[in-house]
Amino acid sequence: MQTNFREINVPVGAESPTARAADGLQFHWDYTDVIGAHAIAMDMPAVPKPGYVAGRMAYFAPVSLIFFFAVLVMVSVRQRVALHPMNYFFLAAGCFAFQLMFAYLVDLVPLMTSFLIAASVSLLLVNGYLWRAAGAKFARISTLAQFSYMVLFSYSFFFDGLTGITITIGAVVTLALLMAFTAKVDWNTALGSRLTPPPIPAAR
Repeated sequence: MQTNFREINVPVGAESPTARAADGLQFHWDYTDVIGAHAIAMDMPAVPKPGYVAGRMAYFAPVSLIFFFAVLVMVSVRQRVALHPMNYFFLAAGCFAFQLMFAYLVDLVPLMTSFLIAASVSLLLVNGYLWRAAGAKFARISTLAQFSYMVLFSYSFFFDGLTGITITIGAVVTLALLMAFTAKVDWNTALGSRLTPPPIPAAR
């Protein structure tokens, strides 16, 4: 197969090429037999479909929210910032404002413009709220976390086929950072439950 584009993608159900020319534009399928061989196919490069991208972002929004909240919980423990469940309720609403605005804006303005507007509004809502509720230092960390787990994570949906590896890399990096950040935390003290032996009952 000879192509004139480098954005190659073998669709689901098709067989990957067995060889590729040095210029990267010529692909070969060479089988010793055809028993169990799959179809030979190649997806053509295409402009992202706004409805499909918005739907995928909304579907995976809870995943990015879990990553974001995991960071907030660990940072609040480390910095001794007491966030109430109502705080997390407003934060979740601010995060989901991104997917909601994006889903409706793509019908009115270009795709990337919709993405930038929705992301900016959500970042302002969430981190402006945390700035007032928990202070500037906490808000700076939350801004970086939300940008990583919401904006960059959602941006990967513009590149079909990268969602899975993005989630995997995000999970591993998040785990590594949280382990390093909380390695010296005394969890008994931090969570207010220092382990003590049970009291000896009084003699009768």
